[in-house]
Amino acid sequence: MAYAAGDKILDDEFNVFVASTSDPFGFNHFAGTGATVYGLGQAAIPIVAGGTTTITAAQWNSLLAGIDNIANHTNDTMTARTAVTTGDTIAIKSAVAADLATLAASVAGGSANATALSAGSELRSSRSGTRYAGSHIVEHSITFSNANEARFFFNAGGKIRVNLTRVANGGGAATDKDDSVDEMITAMGNFDIGSLVSTRSGTTETLTTDGFAIGFQDVTTSYQTVFLLTQANGTYTSMTLKGEIKANATAGSTTVITIKMSLTDADGGDILYTDGNTSSIDEFENFIGTTDFATLLLLPTDAQGLDPVYTLSASAEVSNTTA
Repeated sequence: MAYAAGDKILDDEFNVFVASTSDPFGFNHFAGTGATVYGLGQAAIPIVAGGTTTITAAQWNSLLAGIDNIANHTNDTMTARTAVTTGDTIAIKSAVAADLATLAASVAGGSANATALSAGSELRSSRSGTRYAGSHIVEHSITFSNANEARFFFNAGGKIRVNLTRVANGGGAATDKDDSVDEMITAMGNFDIGSLVSTRSGTTETLTTDGFAIGFQDVTTSYQTVFLLTQANGTYTSMTLKGEIKANATAGSTTVITIKMSLTDADGGDILYTDGNTSSIDEFENFIGTTDFATLLLLPTDAQGLDPVYTLSASAEVSNTTA
């Protein structure tokens, strides 16, 4: 319903603000356990029961404080207001519904403007077994204790991040293929998997497949390609870098996210020079040096209002293949 300044709030109206599970969503739905794209795992505000028709100052203030806490984390601007005391007329109800709708939308969007995030330590690092002239393919998994905690993590702005580095040369010095790999590393940059979308911080090379609209909420039990980069500027324009994700269950039941990364050198002219034909050329001149795929998390923190925050329960290297 619409409110005018000076109106009194009734118990059933307060309960809508607190507990509505349909649009307009109540505080507990987007900040508490929630469902689908909502929920941050915060403590629920009790509803008023038993025929109560008077909302106490403490009850109203608990809602105002909760709104401010979530807004601090999502970096949304709320209506300026102060706590009420016993005897005050509640004259700010008209703005509460709008503020709740703003916060619900931010949570459903994965708290895209949240800054209370911290890069965690490296969880998994998978290096190629040797210098190679084919492919390096890695799978890493991230496991959450339950589907709710996975949703809380992503809704609060948490992300899974993958980086690629080259830690050794193919030959005695960096080969042309090493240079091409370096260009692909720059093109990907940080590969981040968020709630509704994924991103790369790089911008170069050809984005052959653009699936960056895929995020945690879009997972299926089969791999989906988030991106396929094809080299456009280097010597080896057949080189590709691909990122894929899948889950152990569809959105709503997901507890395990698996990321598959593939760096592929499709050039067919690779040879290993031998003693009889080196002619002062390094025998690994056509090879890629050691590459390393690493996974970490961007973790929501309690620095701006959330308490508790949620994170993974385990991580694993599922596979690491060099061909």
